[in-house]
This record gives sequence, C-alpha cells and structure tokens, in this order.
Amino acid sequence: MNDLRLVADVKQELGESILWDDARNELVWVDIHKGAIWRLSLRTSKLRRHALPDRVGAIGLTRSGRYVVGLAGGFGFFDPENDTWIGSVDIESDKPATRLNDGRCDRYGNFICGGMRETDDTSVTSALYRFRPDGRVDTVLAPIGCANSTCFSPDGRVMYFSDMPTGKILAYDYDPDGAPGAHRIIADLSDQPGLADGSTVDAEGCIWNAQWGGGKLVRYTPDGQVEREIALPVTNPTCVGFGGEDLSTLFITSASFMLNEAQRASEPDAGSLFAVNVLVGGLPEPRFAD
Repeated sequence: MNDLRLVADVKQELGESILWDDARNELVWVDIHKGAIWRLSLRTSKLRRHALPDRVGAIGLTRSGRYVVGLAGGFGFFDPENDTWIGSVDIESDKPATRLNDGRCDRYGNFICGGMRETDDTSVTSALYRFRPDGRVDTVLAPIGCANSTCFSPDGRVMYFSDMPTGKILAYDYDPDGAPGAHRIIADLSDQPGLADGSTVDAEGCIWNAQWGGGKLVRYTPDGQVEREIALPVTNPTCVGFGGEDLSTLFITSASFMLNEAQRASEPDAGSLFAVNVLVGGLPEPRFAD
C-alpha cells in the first residue's frame, strides 16, 4: 500500500515545479498565478513564501545557491537569502497571449523551459527554450501549445517532453549544443481522462508523470511501459519531484485552479503538497552552471 500523505496544507491555486534543494535540505516549489516561491524545511516544518515580480512558471537550482526562474515573460534569478530578483532575458514579449510554463535544468548546466498559450486561438504558439549560463537563449522545439513533462534521463542524453494538448510524452535524443534528435512516444494519453503535466526521472531511469485531470501518478519505463499507477485524492496533480535527505520520497504538487464548486467541496486538499513512498530513489536535481 502506498503511504500517501498530506505534507503542506497550503491549498494553492496552481502549485508547480517541485524540487529538492539538497544544499539547504528543503523543498522548493512555486504557485504560478500568485507569482510566489515556497520553501519547506522537512526538519523544522518551517514554511516560507517569497513574492516575485510576475507569475512564475518554473524554477531550477543553481550552483551559486540562487534559483534560476522562468517568469511569465522571461528568465532571471532569485536569491532566497536576501529576497533579491535579477531580471535577465525577455521571452515572447511580442506574444501577449503566451507565458513560460514548465522547465527543469538539464544535466549540462542549462535551464530548459517552455511556454504555453493562454487563449483558445490555436494559431498562437510558443516554444521550448534553452537558457544558457552565458545568457544566450536558443530554441529547442517549436511550435508548441503548452510545454510540460520536461525532464532528463540519468545520463542526460534523453529529454522527455510533452506538448500537453497532444496528449503524448515523447523521448528525444538530447544534444545540449544543438537541436533534439530522433524521438519516440513514451506515453499516449488520448484514451485516458487526463493529460501529461510535470514529470521527473528516478534512479532507475523511469519517468514519473503527474496526470492533470486524471487524478493519478504514472510510472513509465524508458521503453514506454506502464509500471505503476498511484491514485490521488485530487483531480489535478501538477508536478512531481524526489526529495528528503536520501531522495526516497516522491513529492507531488497540485492545483485548485479550474475546479468547479462541487469538485472543490469534494477535494478539500486540492492545491496542497503531498508525498508518497514509492520504494525507489530519486536523483540529485541538476544545477544551472552560474
């Protein structure tokens, strides 16, 4: 039986981008629409919140101790020790109906983050970007409707990614200095109730995916077989990440966003942070090479 438990009763609108900061021994994640970074010490249970200057899609750890951040409109850095924001690069400033959404650091020191459209007009598209330590930004994939599930194999040579509206998670041969190579389908959710949201990779190279609208986590083997499913008490899990000092616990963010009144009544913990023991460990989170 899975030891699913509530970790933080925060009831966020759109929790996302959960990471384990091994240098600080704490969890860090974001509430997208509130433009906030949250931090939780598992030792002390101290919960801290940092406000950012805009909505925030995703964050990554850096070697210097700052966070690399994908705000709605561009990349920058946040220093949690002194609450300092440093803007860096604007993204898609000519597209008012898009924003940055999902991202993680690759295993070569870059931050990979993609956008999404916030309109019903499907002609509006975004892209998946690579933000480099020298400040350059290059396009990894385009066009896309909504970036999600970005994560990397243990050796860094495979990138897992979902253009969420397609209902598929793809595996790409990954080159940190060039365009993605050949790709294959890991998962096709077209016959499932949910869509692929945030993902992470465990120490055995399997992909864990939070399925928005499906109320579950799914573990896929690298060849696309479903190895395990874990039902959740919320309709919209959003992201997963391994944490704890031995990386033995899988943490899950969730959302209350887009739930109707009946769903909110039946899901009182929607938007909170959960954890589950899954009998497999995680990998240390890659860091941006600043």
